[in-house]
Amino acid sequence: MKINWAERLRENVHGLAESLGNLLVESFHYLALFAIGGITAWAAVVAFLGMVEKGHITVDDILLLFIYLELGAMVGIYFKTNHMPVRFLIYVAITALTRLLISDVSHHHRPDLGVVYVSGAILLLALAILVVRYASSRFPSVQTDAPPRRRNPGPQVEAEEEA
Repeated sequence: MKINWAERLRENVHGLAESLGNLLVESFHYLALFAIGGITAWAAVVAFLGMVEKGHITVDDILLLFIYLELGAMVGIYFKTNHMPVRFLIYVAITALTRLLISDVSHHHRPDLGVVYVSGAILLLALAILVVRYASSRFPSVQTDAPPRRRNPGPQVEAEEEA
């Protein structure tokens, strides 16, 4: 009889500790997401104001704004789904390498082996996106028992669903 109250107390303490731990982890999670999103927005605004102050905008500057846009989208997707889309990280890397390539060629005006290396890296990242997209469509992380839905069912499928 005396063991029952101790076991209930242990379960209550365990449940309280787990709930408190989840609260702290989720609070840190959201705080970090808001901080990253805010810093990204702040950096984009500062970069944009620098471009306006400079009086002209280059392709390099536009690609920098695209990097900020992709980082903001990545934070938004992670906030909504709690999943980090690896493809967005690869997109950011491709945009950064493209920015580096354009900047290098426009400032040095001479192609060298570095251009080939950066172009090869962009190609490898593009292939990585292809692999990730194929793998995620072929082997989804969340398995469902329902059959896959067609995007545009024909009249025959609609008639079968109504029956």
